[in-house]
Amino acid sequence: MHGPSIIARSLSVAVPTGKEGALWQYHSRGDRHSKVACWGIVFDLLLNSAVLARHAREGRIGFGINHEMRDFENDRKKDLDLVLCTPDPGRALRRRRSLRSYADEKGIILSTTEKRLLDTLPDLFEAPVGSVEIALEAKAAMTAHVKALPRLYDELNSSHATIHGSSDLAIAAGLVMVNLSETFKSFSRSTISRHKQPSDTERVVEMVKQLPRRTKTGQAGFDALGIVTVRMTNDGVSQVELVSEPPAVQPGDICHYDSMIQRVVQLYEGRFPRD
Repeated sequence: MHGPSIIARSLSVAVPTGKEGALWQYHSRGDRHSKVACWGIVFDLLLNSAVLARHAREGRIGFGINHEMRDFENDRKKDLDLVLCTPDPGRALRRRRSLRSYADEKGIILSTTEKRLLDTLPDLFEAPVGSVEIALEAKAAMTAHVKALPRLYDELNSSHATIHGSSDLAIAAGLVMVNLSETFKSFSRSTISRHKQPSDTERVVEMVKQLPRRTKTGQAGFDALGIVTVRMTNDGVSQVELVSEPPAVQPGDICHYDSMIQRVVQLYEGRFPRD
């Protein structure tokens, strides 16, 4: 799987962020980190699902960005980072981005191998959203981990509830990036934040694993859930490092990134074969 490496490599580069255009690797009020993560997920899904790749090649599926989903029962709405959907033939877009052009737009950095793999994939285009089939939500716990836990839990919990309140068949996938660094520079503070590691990261991982998960339609919870652990000081210079040793979740864990991708592929090919 390539998504975690794409996240770390891309976020290692500081880019203009906010009204002032200051250079930041991570900015809590920006959405670059979540869009990079979702791009990486779609990249891995296309590489691992011949069915999804065929649907993209045939124009049967596209992607939507910041798509608003509305819970029919509770009239609750939420903008999802990225969705894979059937195109709505009755609507048009002002611009039509491809997965490739969106990578350039968000400053996604690929390795030589990843560029070669991208060239083997069919074009996937942004489309007016018809029926949502996969809805992706990416969140990050980069600093003040414990203080942010209630908000992080509520935001993630409301995501799957809104997705399935809008479409029970839609696959709700969530990804959480957790920072294991002992220090972090935040745009909102003049001092460097210090973390109690590894306990802060362990608390976040434990909380994410407590989120509802579902094994079939008609239930509440995420259909797939992944956790990626990084080490990021956000100083604008230091590289973002992927962390593979504990407290990062280990291969085979249901919340490991690879397990999340494999589960989404399995669910998609079972629910939307179109044969």
